[in-house]
Amino acid sequence: MRTALLAGLSGALIVSAAPAAAAATRLELPAPTGPYAIGSTELHLVDHARPDPWVAGTTRELMVTVRYPARPGSGPKAPYLTPGAAKLVSEEDAAQLGIPANRLDYTFPTHARTGVPAAGGRRPVVLYSPSAKYPRSVGSAQLEQLTSEGYVTVAVDHTHEPAAVEFPGGRVERRALPPGTDGKKLIATRVADIRFVLDELETLTRGGNLPAGLSLDLTRIGMFGHSAGGFTTGETMVSDRRIDAGADLDGSMAYSQSARDYGQVADEGLDRPFLLLSAGDHSAASDGSWQEFLRHQQGPVREHHLPDGEHFSYTDYQALLPQLGLDPATLAPFIGTVDAESSVATQRAQLSAFFGCYLRG
Repeated sequence: MRTALLAGLSGALIVSAAPAAAAATRLELPAPTGPYAIGSTELHLVDHARPDPWVAGTTRELMVTVRYPARPGSGPKAPYLTPGAAKLVSEEDAAQLGIPANRLDYTFPTHARTGVPAAGGRRPVVLYSPSAKYPRSVGSAQLEQLTSEGYVTVAVDHTHEPAAVEFPGGRVERRALPPGTDGKKLIATRVADIRFVLDELETLTRGGNLPAGLSLDLTRIGMFGHSAGGFTTGETMVSDRRIDAGADLDGSMAYSQSARDYGQVADEGLDRPFLLLSAGDHSAASDGSWQEFLRHQQGPVREHHLPDGEHFSYTDYQALLPQLGLDPATLAPFIGTVDAESSVATQRAQLSAFFGCYLRG
């Protein structure tokens, strides 16, 4: 997604390593540092007015993870991925890494607990959209941190893009993007997904099925995303004024850089705050779509560059892959050579400062 949207649809992690011993590695996310415990619930949302664009004859369905500031206490920890989705996602990642599938167990516990009451108070909301072909779980460390600071975070799976999305009852929907997927159709579908989720959140605040004590302040909404998720954030903000501030984590705003076929957000800019986070050889200096965006942007802009990072440094892979004990050189094209702990801390600081300024004043 850094050079153009369509370039990112052809593949994901492209590294290889010698086969390792077939023993599962105990993975864990970096602990959040905010003052709140974290609660988590999953929502199954059905857009009865919209056919699914990727599977003919079906209705668009989404899975969403809502994390919220919770009261201290006990309760089962939410898994990183549910078992049905975890199996397929871990198999795909392991194949790309060149390691046995059972080295990766994505059902490991997160820092969020299910079935716990909210801490109380009206909370600003931050939505998250992942990169194309990736599940909503890949932003968990960033989302847990924001939740621990007092935000309600809402992570959205764009069904039929990731290797797997698991629905209630164990039903798993697999990737169904056709060869040569039209990037404009993909982004338009994602924007429609986010706008539908916003509609559903409004319905839930009027008496829907939310955890006890949870109150959403929908006058203060932010959004961020990685790669295509960052592009999705900008395009959604163009068409939906409910989002007050947005962030793009290393995502180009182009369908084709060479043809200068840019998204509407690049061609028009925004009148609301926006954060651009980049890594490695990607930045506004190298990305024509970002240059176009900055020429048209009327709202406040913040930029931060992670020179020793790489594209997927802005996902949980930054923290998870080093735990596998693989040769760092094989991971460098994916997460760079930056110290993982330092990278995570920097990202958290940037997102916290940005949303703290524009959603909490």
